[in-house]
Amino acid sequence: MKFLIDPRQPACANANRYYEKSKKARQKISGAKKALEQTLAKIEKLEKEKGRFMEEFREKIPEKKDIRKKEWFEKFRGFRSSDNFLVVGGKDATTNEILIKKHTEKNDLVFHADVQGAPFFVIKNPEGKEISESTISETAQAAASYSKAWASGMGSCDVYYVKPEQVSKEAPAGQHIGKGAFMIYGKKNFLRDTPLEIGIGFTADGEIIGGPPEAITKNSQHTVRISSGDVKSGQLAKEIKELLIKNSANEKLKKARLEDIQRLIPSGKGRIIT
Repeated sequence: MKFLIDPRQPACANANRYYEKSKKARQKISGAKKALEQTLAKIEKLEKEKGRFMEEFREKIPEKKDIRKKEWFEKFRGFRSSDNFLVVGGKDATTNEILIKKHTEKNDLVFHADVQGAPFFVIKNPEGKEISESTISETAQAAASYSKAWASGMGSCDVYYVKPEQVSKEAPAGQHIGKGAFMIYGKKNFLRDTPLEIGIGFTADGEIIGGPPEAITKNSQHTVRISSGDVKSGQLAKEIKELLIKNSANEKLKKARLEDIQRLIPSGKGRIIT
């Protein structure tokens, strides 16, 4: 170690100068140690707070649910009939077009209310089974209820069904067929005075389902029946949920979203009949 000595100063002056420097150095070291201790204490405190925060955060994170791949028919209206046939219906012109063009096969039956502005409904029958009268009746009721007859306040309307090969996009000469509309050729099988009524219920898993009352009653724990009326869907959905909760001990139902009930109410209005 080297020291610089000022020869112009006496030895005691040089010694005193270095003594003062050493005192300042000791003070700096002491201050640095103190600052280091304070910093370490803060780090330890932050680590504890971080641990507590992460525990609270993990408690609030919902459990990761398996993402289920949606089936093609979930883009449409639909239900399972009381005899377990899958029935699928259009929601608008676009889904009408897609349903008939892409998802209707030779063994199916196609339904349409005999009013302007009605969706198509299709009973899916890939195995070529004999379709029961109850499934035909339920599908007709869905086709009637989700038509414009509901908004008109009608209590019933006529519905017909045909085979897929009778449904065509080919129009007679000079006529134009718009999006979602089709020509029907050949004999129509009519179900006269089909009542307009929808059932809304829930499964054991708390899933809200809707469709013709008999089908929904068969596939749900409890059903509320509605028909055409003047109560707006927002208020009506609240009343339906309250009634379902009142008649059920299923806790999952309390988490049901009102919008899931609203989308099942035809034309955005109705009334509870039971």
